[in-house]
Amino acid sequence: MAGLGSILPFVLMFAVFYFLLIRPQQRKQKQRSAMLNAVKKGDKVVTIGGMHGTIHEITDDTIVLRVNDATKITFDRSAINSVTSASAAAPVLEKKEEVKEEVKA
Repeated sequence: MAGLGSILPFVLMFAVFYFLLIRPQQRKQKQRSAMLNAVKKGDKVVTIGGMHGTIHEITDDTIVLRVNDATKITFDRSAINSVTSASAAAPVLEKKEEVKEEVKA
């Protein structure tokens, strides 16, 4: 019984770390993966470096951004930080987020 008393603080500490750090990070990573999988040609995106552009071509690993009429730059797909303006599929994702926010309120 004395061994249980010495292990209990470690179990509680792990539970706190799990619910405050690990689980939210896993949720963020899942949302980012969904966003990267949902991007398509014509979406306006911002890269991690702050480059704004429109997706001109897309493959499994790379994207080609059209920065202006003449400039096209190739990036890794993972370099996309956010989608600023998407085509037809994005409103479906936005509606799901709105429903989650209404449930929380």
